[in-house]
Amino acid sequence: MDRSRFEEHDNPMDASKLKTQKQKVLLMGKSGSGKSSMRNIIFSNYVAKDVRRLGATIDVEHSRVKFLGNLILNLWDCGGQDAFTENYLTTQKSYVFSEVGVLIYVFDIESREFEQDLTTYNAVIKALEEYSSRAHVFCLVHKMDLVQLDFRESLFEEREAAIKGKSGRFARVVISYPTTIWDQSLYKAWGNIVHSLIPNLDVIENYLGQLAEAIDAEEIILFERTTFLTVMSVTSKIGEQNPYIDRHERLSNIIKTFKHSLAIFTSSSTSSHQFHDFHIQTPRFNVIIDKFTNNTFVLAVLPPGDAELNCTRINIATARDEFMKLDTTGDRSRREGVGYA
Repeated sequence: MDRSRFEEHDNPMDASKLKTQKQKVLLMGKSGSGKSSMRNIIFSNYVAKDVRRLGATIDVEHSRVKFLGNLILNLWDCGGQDAFTENYLTTQKSYVFSEVGVLIYVFDIESREFEQDLTTYNAVIKALEEYSSRAHVFCLVHKMDLVQLDFRESLFEEREAAIKGKSGRFARVVISYPTTIWDQSLYKAWGNIVHSLIPNLDVIENYLGQLAEAIDAEEIILFERTTFLTVMSVTSKIGEQNPYIDRHERLSNIIKTFKHSLAIFTSSSTSSHQFHDFHIQTPRFNVIIDKFTNNTFVLAVLPPGDAELNCTRINIATARDEFMKLDTTGDRSRREGVGYA
């Protein structure tokens, strides 16, 4: 395997790039649209069948999510009952819509009052334009599993166009996703949303690229520890031939389900570390998933063989020490390069 090295003059671990990033995230939509269900699946390790027992959100539920070392998500799950929505848009307007980093608006595909839903959405957009004009806006057209497969794409495109038409100055940047809690579409949407907020993406990509080259990986994926959302991935030319374009979201879903099963059989919390690492060896390739930093796991697909697997473990351990500096906020010093075996 090739040896690579971080040189000090190229070291991206500059103090200016390690500032703590706090992002206010508004999760809004009509009552019963599925906001709290998806939040609990993504951030609280629920599985889809368990969210049925969740009640309606009353007013605003605040949660603080540490996503990687220097990104803090202040998630505001806003109850969607008419009385609460009216308060958000009147007496609480400046409190709710000031300093927003991301608005996630959820539309229920089954709603029989879609025009009214659009009117409410437009009022929210106007408030966002007034108080947080630089926010990102994402819309999730949810519960798509309830639509017949043959009509899903056309119905989503119709709703997407209607949403864009009510998005005001955000019309050019609003992004919509079709989602359901019953497949990996939810992970794709939330993964892209959170990905848009992560600072130092170029730094992370540079580190992962060097690690992938050192271990001759077909693909290497960095996952956030709690949500198992994809932070970054690096794919070789061979890896690009993989026909499963939604494999990252599939892996997120599979691993979260695996962690949930481990919690059941070990009587532990779904948020605890049920595993540190595991690997799969086949005649064609190796796959290893290893705890990387306090807040991340790394998955690598590499050539077959015991030597390749053992060398990869060593290189991941070497990279871990350096990558930890990306995952903390207190270390401001310049670092020397680190070599891979």
